[in-house]
Amino acid sequence: MTEVDNYEIVRQKLQIGRIFAPKHKKIYKLMKIFWNEDEIKILTHFKKIGGKVTLKELEEKTGIPEQEIEKILERSVTNGTIFKSNSDYRLLPLLPGVFELYFIKRKDTEENQKKAAEIYRFIFKNRAPDLEDPKSIRKGFRPLLPYDSEEKLIKVDESFEVENQVLPFEVVKDMIDKNDTFGVIPCQCRLIGEYTGEPCKVAPAEMGCFVVGDSAKRWISEGAARSLTREEAIEFIRETEKRGLIHNAVSDTSKSTARFICNCCSCHCGVLHPAKLYGYRGVVETNFVPEFDMDLCTKCETCMNKCQSNAIYHLWPSKSDSSDEAMKVREELCVGCGVCAANCPNNAIKLVKVKNEHPTRLPLSFLF
Repeated sequence: MTEVDNYEIVRQKLQIGRIFAPKHKKIYKLMKIFWNEDEIKILTHFKKIGGKVTLKELEEKTGIPEQEIEKILERSVTNGTIFKSNSDYRLLPLLPGVFELYFIKRKDTEENQKKAAEIYRFIFKNRAPDLEDPKSIRKGFRPLLPYDSEEKLIKVDESFEVENQVLPFEVVKDMIDKNDTFGVIPCQCRLIGEYTGEPCKVAPAEMGCFVVGDSAKRWISEGAARSLTREEAIEFIRETEKRGLIHNAVSDTSKSTARFICNCCSCHCGVLHPAKLYGYRGVVETNFVPEFDMDLCTKCETCMNKCQSNAIYHLWPSKSDSSDEAMKVREELCVGCGVCAANCPNNAIKLVKVKNEHPTRLPLSFLF
């Protein structure tokens, strides 16, 4: 009689749409870190990602009393590898989903956290999308512009006929203006770099995700987020910009957009790092592009060094008078995040609105 592979049954349940768990030995190792034999047997009776199952239903399917099931699954709930709401349970994708909750909560053993970190870091470095099929590249994030954009960085184009040159969902400042509770959660991507001996040189893990409103209250109360005053929140956001981090928000205009942002580097971010390695846009670009004033530009290369997308390069002069020397933007890689403009010491870069597209909603806000 063929032995039932419970881990394979659950792996298949972790696939939905463009979110999936590849049939790879690293995935099985990861699942075995998260779930022991007793836990995985019960998880085979869960529904696919997003589907809820009650304790009563699990008792009927397994023959195990509700109280015992709850006790068996308690470790997984505490660690963040499954989601529980009252008596309802559901599976989460391994990424995004389990990855974020597991490393936000950090309730597992240090040994397991390091093992999981090594596997996720391997995935970020080695799993490339099908570059021949652009639709295979899932873009769940869209950058928000730097805090001082409206006052200092945006060039108003009079020929561009829009009711508002800058819309609320386009700037990080709107999140702070409309809320009164703020918190910071360590960056899970940079955290796994620290666990695996590859710390980020741009910023530490503690300079992580920015949460506001009810989400901030929840994570602060659970001890996962550090509380900030309004003034500290503004200073925190400005400091992330000085470091060159991109404010990535969920790519939609719903309330979730106004609840959290990830402050991302391209050396560790699970979205930006593969994009930089394989030369594609990892996020939905904003409605803005940088424009250089070469009369003010000193070619100091600050913008080039801060750019997380490798989208800016220094065109060295070929003419005897150096009149052709310039800083250039590779538009096919630029995501319009504004990091270059925020860090230019000579105010030689402005952000110009070139379109007025509203992002399409993607349901990636369950974590916050």
